[in-house]
Amino acid sequence: MNISAGLASVLVAGTLVGLKLWALGQTGALSVAASLADSAMDLMVSLGAMAAILYAAKPADEDHAFGHSSAEDLAALGQAIFIIIAAGAIAWGAVARLTSPEPAALSDEGLGMAVMAISILLTLGLILWQGRVAKRTGSRVVAADRLHYLGDLLPNIGAIASLWASSRFGLTSVDSIVALGAAAMLVLGAAKIGKGAWDALMDRRADPAIVEGIARIAGDWPGVRGFHDLKTRTAGSRIFVNIHIELDGDQSLRDAHAIGAALRRAILAAYPAADVIVHKDVARDEP
Repeated sequence: MNISAGLASVLVAGTLVGLKLWALGQTGALSVAASLADSAMDLMVSLGAMAAILYAAKPADEDHAFGHSSAEDLAALGQAIFIIIAAGAIAWGAVARLTSPEPAALSDEGLGMAVMAISILLTLGLILWQGRVAKRTGSRVVAADRLHYLGDLLPNIGAIASLWASSRFGLTSVDSIVALGAAAMLVLGAAKIGKGAWDALMDRRADPAIVEGIARIAGDWPGVRGFHDLKTRTAGSRIFVNIHIELDGDQSLRDAHAIGAALRRAILAAYPAADVIVHKDVARDEP
């Protein structure tokens, strides 16, 4: 079911890119160009999400003992750089139009508004399907992709507003203003994606709330007298966890293994995207 959501996301994003590219050629509106750049980012993000879903089902191999999820971060970093460059080009064009003595001429505004309306309807349909899949499967990748598409509705609505203002009142400058706002949103979104990818590539620890949650589970687990060296790192959609637990040294190896295995299952139940290694140490004797 996760794969169906990923495929739907890629198909919708690809359709929107094609529609908006055609609408841009017909209208010459920068607001449509900004929405096109946003949809292009959606397509790349959706492809990355699809790759993450497929990689999640692919076991580690001899050359990649921890899996292949870092490729997702490399792709995301490249996407972020590309989007920032695209947003800069859109903003440059918008400023040039605003400062030009001759107002920019837009055309076929009605056609452009129709395309943007179709884009909104397709996006809403995708969001509803992704919400259903995320609820049934608990997939964080699908949930994150859905959140991204929710944020895409605003640039589409802004493009419709600017085209309507141009056709109704001849206010072509609204198009450039909307394009500047959309470019700023693109830069902020790309910076967030880029920072997350950079942090993962630099082996940054997982979210502090996740670390605290794992510590809470380990600290309260039956048979565990203590723990130390809890270390985490992220790679793509995966969270790698290493933890040393302190156990009674007089118990059998079978019992010690059962405690560690049960703790690992509990952590995985709370954080399905985790890859957990539990080391078992003998607890130090109390004074």
